[in-house]
Amino acid sequence: MSDRYIDFANSSLGHRLVGALGLPSPVRLERWQAGRLRPVEGALLIGGGPLAARVNAFANRLTDAIYRYGDEPAGAAEWIPGAGPKLKAVVFDASDLQRTDQLKRLREFFQPLMKSLDRCAHLVILGRAPESLDDPFAASAQRALEGFSRSLAKELRSGGTLQLIYVGDGAEDQLEGPLRFFLSPKSAFVSGQVIRLQACDTQVSDWTRPLAGRKALVTGAARGIGASIAETLARDGADVILLDVPPAKADLEALAARLGGRAVTLDICAGDAAAQLTEQLPEGLDILVHNAGITRDKTLANMTPDFWDAVLAVNLNAPQTLTQALLDSGALHDHARIILLASISGIAGNRGQTNYAVSKAGLIGLAQAWATTLQARGISINAVAPGFIETQMTAHIPFGLREAGRRMSSLGQGGLPQDVAEAVAWLAQPGTGAFTGQALRVCGQSVLGA
Repeated sequence: MSDRYIDFANSSLGHRLVGALGLPSPVRLERWQAGRLRPVEGALLIGGGPLAARVNAFANRLTDAIYRYGDEPAGAAEWIPGAGPKLKAVVFDASDLQRTDQLKRLREFFQPLMKSLDRCAHLVILGRAPESLDDPFAASAQRALEGFSRSLAKELRSGGTLQLIYVGDGAEDQLEGPLRFFLSPKSAFVSGQVIRLQACDTQVSDWTRPLAGRKALVTGAARGIGASIAETLARDGADVILLDVPPAKADLEALAARLGGRAVTLDICAGDAAAQLTEQLPEGLDILVHNAGITRDKTLANMTPDFWDAVLAVNLNAPQTLTQALLDSGALHDHARIILLASISGIAGNRGQTNYAVSKAGLIGLAQAWATTLQARGISINAVAPGFIETQMTAHIPFGLREAGRRMSSLGQGGLPQDVAEAVAWLAQPGTGAFTGQALRVCGQSVLGA
């Protein structure tokens, strides 16, 4: 659905008017386009501690324009405030900040950059997980990075984003994958997030087709976010299997034919759904995306048992049951990737959605609980929590609520199905075994639960 306010705010007249009135002026976000070759199209600035040199070692695969601000990394051209180019991407390694007085380096590094950021710039701060540090003062300094990163993300303008990545011991070799995602338009609607990387023994061999040779199943794939996920996985080289309910058969088969995939019609809540699904997957799976979901909104005072039971059955019980069956049968290969579509409603709650929020919070809990057990087989499991996404469902929300959902984020707009799909495709990559048991919000840094 078209966002008419953004259209107006980015027109010549609208830009002047919203500026004069002090109204929000969100920009149209840059998103990944077919034919693009590099994650960063513009200047990349790298600075800070020892991890800066690790990033510099592969930076030429991200962009041709690499700069440093400070002494590190050696070999990069020096960026001079006020004289250097506009910055499209920034990486600052704060992993060596161990005392309160060292935190001033955050201000010293970022303050001169703020007026030199290009449109839709992407920033990343690197650190070390506080819980991994024995020194309480060092742990305090690293935990302080979360407050800084989330606050600075809310100060960025013109579509800018910022993330904090805590790099575990042995995960230094896994930085390229996350930076390719978070420094590129693929993460256009992701901001203010804190993620943790750990050691992983698998890597992407071909960044142009990172999912080549991998077989993926997407539930609820006939339309909307599910269809976008299937398209994006296929774009990245996966062999896709699309699953949806029998009434969606026509749309499902048309999409499968276009993507060169296979359509499976199945009611995932049926008593024999697990057996039917396992039978449909003789070659097994490398990627499992639980996208199917429904809403039946009512305040708890008016919630019927049917509304409660239906949402829990589709959104939570089916993913639990089907995933367990695929694990037990061996249909999920070693080093598989499991992605659960949750929601910020499962993090922050939402009036009139107790049933929906229960189901989505349960999915986040499932990812957290299963992560350690599945690591023995190299399998990762994560949740993606979308915020306000422009879909047919949100198009029917009353105007006032729809506008509030769009504007109540740092980016001042709703996301697109592509934004969720890009996050899922990244989590499906071989190297993202370094990221497991976590919930990645795709919400434009929504004020809900922030």
